[in-house]
Amino acid sequence: MQPQPLEKRVERLEQHVMVLEQLPDRVDNLALEISQFRGEMRAEFSALRGESRTGDEETRRTLRDEIRASNESVVLTLREEIRAGDEAVVRTLREEIRAGDEAVVRILREEIRTVGNELRSVGEQVMSQAKTLYEDMKTTMKLLEEGRSASGKPRRKLGKP
Repeated sequence: MQPQPLEKRVERLEQHVMVLEQLPDRVDNLALEISQFRGEMRAEFSALRGESRTGDEETRRTLRDEIRASNESVVLTLREEIRAGDEAVVRTLREEIRAGDEAVVRILREEIRTVGNELRSVGEQVMSQAKTLYEDMKTTMKLLEEGRSASGKPRRKLGKP
């Protein structure tokens, strides 16, 4: 590169100085813009925080409402299922009790029949023995009466002195 003339070098130097002289104003403008930007960012962040809080509260309210509605639905469903289950249990128990009652009635009838048959048998035996005793008594009375008639003594009625 060839050496440049002094005039040209001075001219270029003046241009650089002019640019450098404008630099503090530009830095001040930039500092002002940055300061304004900070203020705007603070305001925006503050607004975002407020919206976020509002949104959070609204979300909480919405979730609480949805949870309450869901809980009520679950409670109703469980009550219905419990009632249905209770009805099924009651129905099953009634059927089992009826079946048990029928079995008990059947067993009792069989036992009553057995006891009745045994009583009939015992009764028949008692009646048979009673008839035998009655017949024996009649025979004994006849013999006693015949014995008295033969001895000539007056007859006494039984049970009286």
